[in-house]
Amino acid sequence: MSVDLLITNIKGLVQVRDRTRLLRGSELSELPMISHSFLAIQNGKVVAFGPMDSLESFHASEVVDATGKFVFPGFVDSHTHLVFAASREEEFVMKIKGATYAEIAARGGGILNSAKKLHLMSDDELLERTLGRAREVMRTGTVAIEIKSGYGLNTRDELRMLRIAREVGKHTGLEVKTTFLGAHAVPQGMTRQDYIRLIIDEMIPEVASGNLADYIDVFCEEGFFSEEDTVRILEAGAKLGMKGRVHANQLHRSGGVQAGVRCGAISVDHLEQMGEEEIELLKDSSTIPTALPGAAFFLNLPFPPARKMIDAGLALAIASDFNPGSSPSGNMPFMLSLACVKMRLTPEEAINAATMNTACALELDQSHGSFFIGAAGSFFITREIPSVAFLPYAYAGSLIEQVFIKGKRIS
Repeated sequence: MSVDLLITNIKGLVQVRDRTRLLRGSELSELPMISHSFLAIQNGKVVAFGPMDSLESFHASEVVDATGKFVFPGFVDSHTHLVFAASREEEFVMKIKGATYAEIAARGGGILNSAKKLHLMSDDELLERTLGRAREVMRTGTVAIEIKSGYGLNTRDELRMLRIAREVGKHTGLEVKTTFLGAHAVPQGMTRQDYIRLIIDEMIPEVASGNLADYIDVFCEEGFFSEEDTVRILEAGAKLGMKGRVHANQLHRSGGVQAGVRCGAISVDHLEQMGEEEIELLKDSSTIPTALPGAAFFLNLPFPPARKMIDAGLALAIASDFNPGSSPSGNMPFMLSLACVKMRLTPEEAINAATMNTACALELDQSHGSFFIGAAGSFFITREIPSVAFLPYAYAGSLIEQVFIKGKRIS
């Protein structure tokens, strides 16, 4: 059999399944692995894998010896704001000096600051900066990613953010899903209700007509958009084919979980502020709770009660929230470390949450999240490490040696 790529002598082929599916509760603790194994890729897809002693006679264009190394399916990062004009380290200093997220926003910082900078930047420069960040996250093992708009806050800039997000996949090979997040903040000079009308009457139809977004999202939070606003916007998006996601319960119990469940949203993300009511609602829904530990870490907020959610039988996904204001990192191995150290997940639970469940959160379960026949040949090879647990344990280590996307080496 001829193949394009053959990985041999793998210490452990991690996350071997018959298919990718959403894992809930105790299922997250199970991480199937084949020791001393091989993996074969042809035309960008997995065509064979198994123990080395079952290896058939392959004619491979490229052979990689992974002795002493683990092979993982690439991370699926289901929540990012990768398209932005500039960093906001000046706000980082303000936070160190004691300013809160709300205080910084009230001074013209936060989302409005990013919107101002993006408005002044050309498409070419914005794309180039975004591609730099995309390549950065690819080197840390991310092979599929969601990218939101939300720093435009007017029709023109929201649309060009989404177009640039689509371009990322064409230029890098990353699997990209896009999300329209016009309801990220209210622009200066408009009332909230006037802006909601603009989103519903103009932005959503234009996004849909250009087929620019797979999903629609709302920042449901005190001082931004209410539970009822969120429902209204999500329902308008759903009418034109955009499935819902929600920024929920980051700073307060904002009603974001309730709005997401009510609208059948794919996911509710953040969840730093959760009560029993929200956990019970999620038990009886198909909506995927998604923790963003990088944001809680950077803003010094309480971490989502992930241990409690898993023990209650919920699914859990883990994403980076890569953005310039509250989580300026898309490093998914670090997100695993935070999940283990600060949210008390086991390494197996964290890995499942960042591969299997995030793939489901982006509706990529037919191609990503695990190793199965026909899956995308998108994965990473570690350096020589003693165990799977070493990946989140050695939180500052450079442990990823090679990354492949659809069978092509990218680092």
